[in-house]
Amino acid sequence: MKLPELVVIPGGEFLMGENDEDKFASDTERPQHTVSIASFLMAPSPVTIGKFRIFSPGHEAGLPKEWPVSMVSWEESLAYCDWLGDGYRLPSESEWEYAARAGSRTHYPWGNTITPADANYYYSESGSKVGCGQRTPSGLFPANDFGLFDMAGNVCEWTQDAWHPNYQGAPETGTASTQEGVSALKVLRGGAWDYLPRLLRVSWRDYLTASSCRDNVGFRIARDL
Repeated sequence: MKLPELVVIPGGEFLMGENDEDKFASDTERPQHTVSIASFLMAPSPVTIGKFRIFSPGHEAGLPKEWPVSMVSWEESLAYCDWLGDGYRLPSESEWEYAARAGSRTHYPWGNTITPADANYYYSESGSKVGCGQRTPSGLFPANDFGLFDMAGNVCEWTQDAWHPNYQGAPETGTASTQEGVSALKVLRGGAWDYLPRLLRVSWRDYLTASSCRDNVGFRIARDL
């Protein structure tokens, strides 16, 4: 089995949470807080259907193998990482946001506005259909400054973290939050192909139960350096 391609995410410090002057920011993205991230490795793209089929033959039968995989629960994504071995894991939520920002502090990795040329999403803020209405292979839209594709749009991505409704008491390093009482709910980041632009903002966050499967939720892998 060929091991996944990974890129080095350089360590650093960043301000996590709501973007300044962002009318769509919510209390789930507050308070802004400084997080220190150690260097780590991350896949440039989400896991594809073709790669996941090596682990789970027949998954999403009939769909293009180049699309990012979906219909994978948080639990199944961990099982895939364990199957790969060698320390593969999901990124923590803070690692994910740090990697998505790639040094930026704007609403999106590339700036404060978005067009259908930037990412795969379906609706404009006015409700008009502007996207293709399905997943697309990674690489069709520009990578961010860390060389990562689809950090906004295409599929939402699981992270390691248990959900917490705000950042009170959040870790100040790249470790995942495992706060008691919410461990059945896991954090999603990134937005998806069937979303509005506001849900593709770098600071946007949501959750599902660990056993949930959706046609707009996938994952990408990470590993310690």
